[in-house]
Amino acid sequence: MAALAGLRALPRLCGVALFFSQLYVLSGRVGSLMSTKHSQPQSTFAKSLTSASTDTPYFKAAESTEIPSYVTKCPSNGLCSRLPPDCMTCNTNYSCIYGKPATFDCKIKPHVHCVDENNHEQENFTINMTCQFCWQLATTDYVCTNSTSCMTVSCPRQRYNATCTVRDYIHCLGNRVFPKMLYCNWTGGYKWSTALALSITLGGFGADRFYLGQWREGLGKLFSFGGLGIWTLIDVLLIGVGYVGPADGSLYI
Repeated sequence: MAALAGLRALPRLCGVALFFSQLYVLSGRVGSLMSTKHSQPQSTFAKSLTSASTDTPYFKAAESTEIPSYVTKCPSNGLCSRLPPDCMTCNTNYSCIYGKPATFDCKIKPHVHCVDENNHEQENFTINMTCQFCWQLATTDYVCTNSTSCMTVSCPRQRYNATCTVRDYIHCLGNRVFPKMLYCNWTGGYKWSTALALSITLGGFGADRFYLGQWREGLGKLFSFGGLGIWTLIDVLLIGVGYVGPADGSLYI
């Protein structure tokens, strides 16, 4: 009898268990929906914060008021045709006849002000120049670097690689800075007249050689009394013609 009563109560227990399981599932779904609803505004707000923090704010670029460096070379309100080449842009024509006068159309660069012969401000003008490249100019039209490491007194005379720059008021074709091979022409401050005077008067004591920085030759002349006069006479001739120069290899003044 007890077994039968237990079998009759079994369906009820199964129904109760099924009811509680469904209730548990429903409570879990409701909780997930609630958490989704609460988290969605937060994620949207976080997204807005992230986008706001990563986006670069837009600022309108201000116009540059910096004055170019070439303006310092350009005299204000001067004649346009006499401006340095750095102050203008010219339509040069390389097909001009070499050595002949040529005329080119030019325009001033920004921030440059110049006038014509009637004192009227202008931007477009023409310049007259000789048709030739910058490296073909006369030596007085450009300035070159000097070298103090080459020997000026040598046979054959030494050359060195120099970098030359055209003067501001000279107009020419091509690069205004160019390399050129030049003879050694630097000086250490020694005077030819002083060396010759010392060789004639005190050459027997080696004063001329000491003056030129040749200490070993000076000591040799000093202790040999000028090679009994023969060395003294020879040095007078060598210094007189410029064959014997300063020990540093420079030129006489």
